[in-house]
Amino acid sequence: MELNVHGKQIDVGDALRTHVEDKLADLNEKYFNHAAFATVTFSKEGHGKAETRAHILIQLGKNVMVVADATDHDPYASFEAAATKVGKQMRRYKKKLRDHHDRMEHTPDEEIITARDYVLAAAPEQDDTPEEETGDEPLIVAEMTQEITKMSVSDAVMRLDLSGENAMLFRNASHGGINMIYRRDDGNIGWVDPEGHGK
Repeated sequence: MELNVHGKQIDVGDALRTHVEDKLADLNEKYFNHAAFATVTFSKEGHGKAETRAHILIQLGKNVMVVADATDHDPYASFEAAATKVGKQMRRYKKKLRDHHDRMEHTPDEEIITARDYVLAAAPEQDDTPEEETGDEPLIVAEMTQEITKMSVSDAVMRLDLSGENAMLFRNASHGGINMIYRRDDGNIGWVDPEGHGK
């Protein structure tokens, strides 16, 4: 597993780096043993920058990411808390991750759709500028390519849970149509499945 450990506004010493490497190697070996790479970022948080935030991102397989964050006054404690979250997620999905990894390694290219992913600027405050001067199109601040993979709803929920994202598009394996799952305010997962599939 390739591992990158770095800090933002904080110096990551050799002892902390070694601790991170050992812990993530243990987690990888215990739960999955196929991780491609991991990134751990330490950054200062809060007004007085008194706390350290540890952000862990692990790629377990094709398009499968595990993400966790934790904050504490001690960088070791923040990392341990984030690593505990990662371990719980990997333990919860251990069997599904292994099965999913094997399936994804043999997924034909025609089962993956490539889509453009745009980040739009937040709507500016209303002012007296005439609409014809500003235009109707939103300002694009970032553009990326993203793969929309064919999978079951349960696999999509697993990937959403592991990634910490708020929403995800996927192709429903039962009918091939584009579906979306998202986190609801009540803590449950919403599932959007447009009508007309399989008819």
